[in-house]
Amino acid sequence: MKLKIKRVYEEPDENDGTRILVDRLWPRGLSKEKARVDLWLKEVAPSDKLRKWFAHDPPKWTEFKARYRGELKHNSGDVKRLKEAIGKGPATLLYGARDEQHNEAIVLLELLTH
Repeated sequence: MKLKIKRVYEEPDENDGTRILVDRLWPRGLSKEKARVDLWLKEVAPSDKLRKWFAHDPPKWTEFKARYRGELKHNSGDVKRLKEAIGKGPATLLYGARDEQHNEAIVLLELLTH
């Protein structure tokens, strides 16, 4: 399985494969045409409560990852849909956060590749 992550604001690339947005909210200021998202799985994103608590605050990163993995355990149907989507060939998990080291796509990538 070839899987990578990428900020949704970066230019789409032919090597992206299936482009899957894993944010709960649509990225600000980005049209659907420019984003070229093949699948939007907002249900697999962190809950609004967890997203607001984390607020991309790096000192909360370890706790965020643990809480998010806990949410994913109770969201097996949507995780299964994600696994099915990435199992069909190369795929890219897209996220909107400016922080490229602390976001839900990293947690999903770790979960799906380990």
